[in-house]
Amino acid sequence: YLLGVSVKFLNDNRYEKILYGLLVACLISCNDLDMNPLSQGSSENWYSNETELNMSVRSLYTTSYWTLDDDAYTDDWTNRTELSPILSATINGQSSQVTSLWTNSYRAIAQANTILDNLPKAEQNGISPKVLELSKAEALFVRAAQYARLVSHFGDVVYVTTSISDLDEAFKMGRTDKATVIKGIYEDFDQAVTLLPLEYSGEEHATKGTAYAMKARFALYNGDYEIAAEAAKNCMDLGIYDLHPDFSDLFYCRTKSSKEFIFVRPRSVELNSVIGTQPYLSRNGGGYAQYDPSWDLFCSFLCTDGKPIDESPLFDPHNPFKNRDPRCTATIVEFGTAHVGFIYEPHPDSLYVMNFNTGVPELNKDTRTNGQYASYNGLIWKKWVDDSYTQNGYKADKNEIIMRYADVLLMYAEARIEQDKVDQSVLDAINAVRARAYGVDKSAVDKYPAVTTLSIPELRKIIRFERRMEFAFEGLRYMDLIRWKLAEKALNTNIYGMLDPEPLRENVVNKGLWFFPETPEVDENGLVDFTKMYNQGQIKLLIERKFDATKQYLWPIPTKEILINDHLKQNPGY
Repeated sequence: YLLGVSVKFLNDNRYEKILYGLLVACLISCNDLDMNPLSQGSSENWYSNETELNMSVRSLYTTSYWTLDDDAYTDDWTNRTELSPILSATINGQSSQVTSLWTNSYRAIAQANTILDNLPKAEQNGISPKVLELSKAEALFVRAAQYARLVSHFGDVVYVTTSISDLDEAFKMGRTDKATVIKGIYEDFDQAVTLLPLEYSGEEHATKGTAYAMKARFALYNGDYEIAAEAAKNCMDLGIYDLHPDFSDLFYCRTKSSKEFIFVRPRSVELNSVIGTQPYLSRNGGGYAQYDPSWDLFCSFLCTDGKPIDESPLFDPHNPFKNRDPRCTATIVEFGTAHVGFIYEPHPDSLYVMNFNTGVPELNKDTRTNGQYASYNGLIWKKWVDDSYTQNGYKADKNEIIMRYADVLLMYAEARIEQDKVDQSVLDAINAVRARAYGVDKSAVDKYPAVTTLSIPELRKIIRFERRMEFAFEGLRYMDLIRWKLAEKALNTNIYGMLDPEPLRENVVNKGLWFFPETPEVDENGLVDFTKMYNQGQIKLLIERKFDATKQYLWPIPTKEILINDHLKQNPGY
């Protein structure tokens, strides 16, 4: 993929190398042909005008290049009794998660390098300095962001900053030390910042704020807290971003633009750039209720006094949505409330619910009494999900939010905390995010649980709770667990759900113990322990998560890459 081509996996390494050589030879030969492709800059005549250069730059923002880590890799997720390879500790060099990230990142890097290498040609063809400068900036940004993804997941990676056209050269490339790659990433981000505009009209492209924010995220992942704090502060000081007034509204398909969005990949029903919605929808709403929030996530939302559920006198395990941080009911559908045209109620005795589309009660498919495959733990997503998810053939054009301003604020606060540089700006950043969840300004300290402590251990705990509440179902939880070195604890736990209907009635409902029989324990990192309820026969074990800490903090290099290149060494344990 350093050359922009793919290789089909074959059992015989010799045949693979032959196939690879033929594909590369084809690619190199095409560069010599006198043709003008309509969609890709690969001929001698390409970059002859501004349109061709702009087409090449736009290709850097292909949606598949910017996919964040799936929440299915984390303790925020339940998929009945199924696990991803990451949560079953079966991830290997042929896992789709591994090959997809590696392939797409190197495709983007190859395209960025090609643009950078051809800018002199574009200049000779009379393209304006302004367009050349912007193209350079975007290519540098994309290269930095893609290498940041690779380093965060694989550690040492193959580091290439020019186009490669020689097959022998490609086969001799090994992995570059992570520290060297990190240095190059920061340099690319810094150079991009100097050239990128503050804002970009039209399609979503990188801006100064995007580069600052993505640099901050990468620095935080690598424990470079001073760099992270500085980059986040630079983004904040641009003065062009703000928190969206309504937390819930930010994630609906109708919200196509917001001052909170820093880097977004838009989708479109008209262009068939959509996601399938049925796995996330209630069964009454026409979905499967298959991909659901975990109990772990549900129990990590604080109460309205700012305390965890096992510390707050406000928490009632039998009415678990009451007195919770508003992001709880904005993320998970509250029992007995209207959702996509129906009352949502998983109680085993709730056999019928109101259908607001017809105005009459209807058989409740979201209780496991009526539907065997209704949510196994009673929870379904509300974040992202509204009536639009039932339309257009159950396809939705929700934005893919890569970076938003709330993340910048919390990254700034965390980086300062980890440097032991806590001041009012740190508290202001956290409180701005928390106050927005309550729909008030951070100055209205009597209307939300404002953070006032200056204790580093307490603030570290607060940040970890805050990030989980704020960014659930946004693809950030996995890397948070990895960088906090919590994956081995959080991902070696069990996934629990409700008992089957009859035992549920006998052991829970008839004893007045619905929904949770008791309050589970929550540790300082927001990790929840349901063992006691399970040992008492009050909840059901769905499946055990497994995470191998001896190797899984890094992903394996794709097997096919190892097979075709003797100089490319595998990560330990794979």
